Amino acid sequence: MTSISLIVDGVRYDDDVEPRTLLVQHLRDNLGKIGTVVGCDTSNCGACTVLLSGKSVKACSVLAVQADGADVTTVEGLAGADGELHPVQAAFHEKHGLQCGFCTPGMIMSAVDLLTENPDPTDTEIREGLEGNLCRCTGYQNIVLAVRSAAESMRPQPVEAQPVEVTT
Repeated sequence: MTSISLIVDGVRYDDDVEPRTLLVQHLRDNLGKIGTVVGCDTSNCGACTVLLSGKSVKACSVLAVQADGADVTTVEGLAGADGELHPVQAAFHEKHGLQCGFCTPGMIMSAVDLLTENPDPTDTEIREGLEGNLCRCTGYQNIVLAVRSAAESMRPQPVEAQPVEVTT
């Protein structure tokens, strides 16, 4: 067994794991983060995508010991403390960016990473940013719409200039 320490969704976990334990297994089986979906176990589908120190990774391709000392964000950790959905989660709901929902956690996590790096992506850049995440229901059009909508809602709004009174 190997001792590891992770911060997952803002909570520190100190655990002993077998060196061959995948991060996705540790998240689901030991920490109860079942929103991180096991889709293929071969890193082809992207359903298990999480943010590892701010970057999207497929949790089935990372050993838990490799994540030692890292900050991990799962789809459960995106919502605010008050339960308010992250703008990407809200956009997926509002724009019907999910069908069966199996790919949704990975798509959302990849979209969050994309929008962190590129807050104003084109549709082509959105599709490229989501490469490696497969939707079995072929819901890509609404997924792209959802990411575009999230980008718009996350973009800082310009501050309107206030008229200045001039007194003489």
